[in-house]
Formats: sequence, structure tokens, C-alpha cells
Amino acid sequence: MKLTVIGTGYLGATHAAAMAEIGHDVLGIDVDPAKVDRLNAGDVPFFEPGLPELLRRNEEAGRLRFTTSYDDIGAFGDVHFLCVGTPQRKGEFAADMTYVDGAVSALLEVIRAGSVVVGKSTVPAGTAARISQRVERAGASLVWNPEFLREGFAVADTLTPDRIVMGSDSASAVETLCEVYRSILDTGTPLVTTDFATAELVKVAANSFLATKISFINAMAEVCEATGADVIDLALALSHDVRIGGRFLHAGLGFGGGCLPKDIRAFMARAGELGVDQALTFLREVDAINMRRRARMVDLARGLCDGSLAGKRIGVLGAAFKPNTDDIRDSPALDVALSAQQAGAAVRVYDPQAMGNARIDYPTLAYVDSAFDAAQGADVVLHLTEWSEFREIDPAALGEVVAERRIVDGRNALDRGRWRDAGWTYRALGRPYQGPPS
Repeated sequence: MKLTVIGTGYLGATHAAAMAEIGHDVLGIDVDPAKVDRLNAGDVPFFEPGLPELLRRNEEAGRLRFTTSYDDIGAFGDVHFLCVGTPQRKGEFAADMTYVDGAVSALLEVIRAGSVVVGKSTVPAGTAARISQRVERAGASLVWNPEFLREGFAVADTLTPDRIVMGSDSASAVETLCEVYRSILDTGTPLVTTDFATAELVKVAANSFLATKISFINAMAEVCEATGADVIDLALALSHDVRIGGRFLHAGLGFGGGCLPKDIRAFMARAGELGVDQALTFLREVDAINMRRRARMVDLARGLCDGSLAGKRIGVLGAAFKPNTDDIRDSPALDVALSAQQAGAAVRVYDPQAMGNARIDYPTLAYVDSAFDAAQGADVVLHLTEWSEFREIDPAALGEVVAERRIVDGRNALDRGRWRDAGWTYRALGRPYQGPPS
């Protein structure tokens, strides 16, 4: 089939390459000519494991290319995927729908009658019904088909999703989209067909549940610190309860990125508009718990430095909001690094992939080329992004370059025994204080 993908950011570029991989002819569009040129040259403008190879393979096979022209996509395809961003509106919790509405307007000027528009962007409930009216006036149909990508696993999540959700009032449009996904559905992937509002809610409800589970165990970490309990052992015990499970029950610095924080805030804003804001008041505490973990991380560092970070040297391991991405949107790591700097510390940051983005958005921080450079002469080291490179560091070797062997593990991912055996004072969120062996 001939498909188009509108928007070539993280979602759009991944979706375009994946649809070409399963055999379709795909034309992607973006308003940024420089980005289009890079993509046509096989260059992905962000870090995502496996995507560059997927992109180049399908461009070389002639199944994938990119353009800046809406006339091109109108003439090319009859199934059009909306993959543009819905960032948080400046100064508000609500989602900014400017890009979605602009993309729809441009598409409807060139769309052919009988076409299918497929919404994948994360939008407030009620958006699809509103857009559907415009799409139908153009003689086309709308299906809302939310995305469930995890950064670092986006290729696998697109090609082997755990479910496909389609919301529409057009049976023929759903049937067309089923043909698009036929090779995926034939593997047994569950298909949920529903109405527009339910399809819109699935994504924000899923993200809200995950955020709640993460903040729950981080709230327990606060209680553990007050009682002397160990949140790692607590989470392990809870995970054996089949009603709870262990996924996303990992205490640490909390969540960030371009989805969970802004999605739960937009969900709260939309609930207020609908008059059901009390149903989601718990999400305010979920958000607050998440932000408190960042402040607590700075407090632990300050405690190891005799109560003040003024004049101290801090080595920061991590800038991306999570491993296997270069995404720094709402990054807990950079938030902590900046807070430490504002408290008077000299901060040096290293990340395997996110340095370029971090330098642009956080120019006052110092950046170095390795974990050992970040730790050179440090009074305390902060582990803030759970890259495998950091888990594999030899603590004895790192101890040779620091001023003081003190580390705060913001991700509860390091082997506490190894670090203590190498003479380090080890602190972590939600775990009892343990200095080096006497």
C-alpha cells in the first residue's frame, strides 16, 4: 500500500521506517527542509537503537523517502498517518494542539476522496471527534490509532506491539487500517476496535498508570528513608504478588522525557475542562512525588559534602532522561545537575549520547568526554542515568581519580557491594546509609 507519514520526529520517522519494513511504500513529510535532507540521506537526527539501519535499508530498497511538499503526499497515498507533536502549552498543563490542527488543515487541502486519515499523536479526549468532522467534509475517514512507543525500544514496539488500538465510526476505514497492519496482526497481536474517545484515552490512561506505579514506589522510598527500611527489598517482596508485579516498581530518580510528564498534566487539564477534575486529583501527587525525588537527590549529595555544595566538585554520570536515547526533555539528570550548580558546586557532566542536546539546552553546565573525566577530582559522584556503561565501571579504578570516594546512586542500579568493597561511601534513594567497610 502507499502510505504517508506527516511529521518526522521521533514517532513519525520510526513509524515511516517500520511501515516500509513490512512492505509498504512510504512517503514522509516534514516542514523542516534540513531534517528532510538528513532523512533522505539515511541520517536519523536523533538516537534510537536500530532505527538508522531500518531507515537506510528501506531507502535503498526504494520503499521510503521524505518530502516537504503536501502536494506530493496528496498525490502519493490514500492512507495518511498524523504523527506530529503535542507539547505542553507554554505556561499551562494543557496540550498544545497547534501542530496537529495545522497538519490536518494542510492535509485536507490535498487529500483525495475516499482516503483514510490515521491519528497517532497523543491528544486530549474529544480531539478525534472534532477532526473527524473536518475529514468527513473532505470525503475521507478518520481512525484514531494511538502509539505506545518506548524510547530505546521504538523499532520493536512498532513492529511487534503488545496491542493495536483503533477508534473510529467507519468500519471500512478500520478494515483499511487492518490491511496496513496485516502482517503484524497475523502474528497474533491483539486488536482492540473502539470509539474515538476510548482510543484517545488508552494512551493517556496507560501513561498515567505507569507514572502512578513509578511514583508509588518512590513514595515508599521516602518512607523507607524515614524508617531505615530498604526500598529495593520492599519492591522485591511486592513484586511476588501477582496482582502487583515487578515492572516499573523500581525506585529512583523518577520519570522524565517527552511523554509521561506532559501527558499526565494534559490529562489533568482536560479532565478539568470536562468537569471531572476530581477523578484525576491523584495525578497531582504523582507529579509532585516525581519532582521531589530530584530535590532529594541534591539533598543526599549535600549531606555527603558536610551540608553544603558550595565550592564542591561534582561528577554527573548521565544527561538523557533514560538510557538508550539522546532525549533530554524534562531530564531528571540535568535538573539535578543544574540544581547542584545553582547551590554553588562545580559540575561536570558526561553522557554516552545526549551531550549535544544537553549543551544546547543547558549551556551553563560543563561537559566532558568520559565518565572518568567527569569524576576527576570530584567530591561526590552522582549516577543519574542508567546506562550500561556506568553499571560496568570499575569502582576501584574510578576511585583513583576522585577527591573523595562518595557516590549517590540515583537509579539504584549499581552493585552496592562492589562500590563499598572498593572503599566508596554509597548513598541511594530509599536505602539505608552505608559508608565504606571499616
